[in-house]
Amino acid sequence: MSSRLDASPLARPTRRVFAAMTPLFLAACVSQRQQPFEVPNPNVHYVSPEYLEMYGDKPNEKYPLPATDISEVDPRFLRQIVSYPTAEHPGTIVVDTDNHFLYLVQAGGKAVRYGIGVGKQGMSWRGRARVARKAEWPRWTPTPDMIRREPKKNGPWAGGMKGGLDNPLGARALYLYQGDRDTRYRIHGTSEPWSIGKSMSSGCIRLFNQDIIDLYSRVPAGTNVLVLNRGKLAAPETSDEAPPPDDAFLPAEGDF
Repeated sequence: MSSRLDASPLARPTRRVFAAMTPLFLAACVSQRQQPFEVPNPNVHYVSPEYLEMYGDKPNEKYPLPATDISEVDPRFLRQIVSYPTAEHPGTIVVDTDNHFLYLVQAGGKAVRYGIGVGKQGMSWRGRARVARKAEWPRWTPTPDMIRREPKKNGPWAGGMKGGLDNPLGARALYLYQGDRDTRYRIHGTSEPWSIGKSMSSGCIRLFNQDIIDLYSRVPAGTNVLVLNRGKLAAPETSDEAPPPDDAFLPAEGDF
């Protein structure tokens, strides 16, 4: 009996049967079209409405400032109130170059913390200073060294670049002095918001334009500044953010 069952075409389909059924199997595989899907970007973070407003556009600026895309910014580097026990007096600016933070000390062991980008000039100095002057949409002039290194990029601005969205100093700048001596250290905005939270090859201390506008509004000239740099100091370069003498005071650009 077993031999008859084995011989049954239902028990053991022939090659002819498989050949006849193959188109049906293939049709079943492709009968439903799969919809494309987007692979999530792990670098994109949820941005709260509060931060969207904080880093939104500022149309009333001298040069209307567009919103900054912070969707790929580490949330640590967004402006926020943090616990910050310190012996520094409220109103003092503390720049922590190692961790890419700037703190504006508040009463009660708190501080406003801003994310920063640190350039080579920013890593070449540490100590105490004061904000000797402030500038809105400051003028920027490349030094001879910068022009010599990158003549195509910096040569056209040998006479100075007026303030604007493409200016490397961004929307505001704070100039640090020790006594009457210019430290050549600047805290300023940036036209490269992707650089916040990173160490760069040039520049001093940069903040998002929205953040430097906020900091600028909170600190008067004469504010004390402490720059912390626990690592080995980089060799200073006069070619970075050090303006030449004729760039010292430009009232038309908003200095005071």
